Amino acid sequence: MMATAKMQACLFDLDGVLVDTAQYHYLAWRTLANALGFDISPEQNEQLKGVSRMESLDRILAWGNVSLPDRARTELAERKNEHYVKLVSQMPTDAVLPGAIALLDALRAAGVRTALGSASKNAELILRNCGLDRYMDAVVDGNRVTKSKPDPEVFLRGAQELHVPPQFCVVFEDAMAGIVAAKRAGMKAVGVGNPADLQQADWVVPDLTAVTFGKLQQLFNRT
Repeated sequence: MMATAKMQACLFDLDGVLVDTAQYHYLAWRTLANALGFDISPEQNEQLKGVSRMESLDRILAWGNVSLPDRARTELAERKNEHYVKLVSQMPTDAVLPGAIALLDALRAAGVRTALGSASKNAELILRNCGLDRYMDAVVDGNRVTKSKPDPEVFLRGAQELHVPPQFCVVFEDAMAGIVAAKRAGMKAVGVGNPADLQQADWVVPDLTAVTFGKLQQLFNRT
């Protein structure tokens, strides 16, 4: 009888999976766009999920038909980040999404290693503010990778730091780019959100309250 594969690690995206910071990103990007003379919609903001800061800026500038030299783009990205950091520094403790703490506690109790894999360059600040830093065995964020999702670099580096082969890892993501990155890394992928937006995921849940250790382990029993 073939042995059942065992889940050894879980890697989490940050925004929209563990914490609700999407509103702060939107507010900061929208303020920047307004200062440049145009607006961005919530639907456009959805297209920025899992995307690096500079790539997000480039998309926004393209939506506004604005062309700027590199130095000006860098200054705008820094201005947006300053506004965003100010907002998240004041965010309430209930910014942690439902089910996150319970799942992280269950994984800890089962001996499953955990890591963050996020494009955010403010990930460690947010984790500390929300009290989630104590759950992470490794943090791989936008300061430590050179390629954005859907490139698998962030998750492969996370698995490497956890000393766990990719095939024994599960990734939690709320963006299609992150799901694709997880699959390219050779990992199982749990989508958090709308199934229509996360079609390549192995399993899609509305939020982390639907996730149990037993159901996660079942992912490795599927052929």
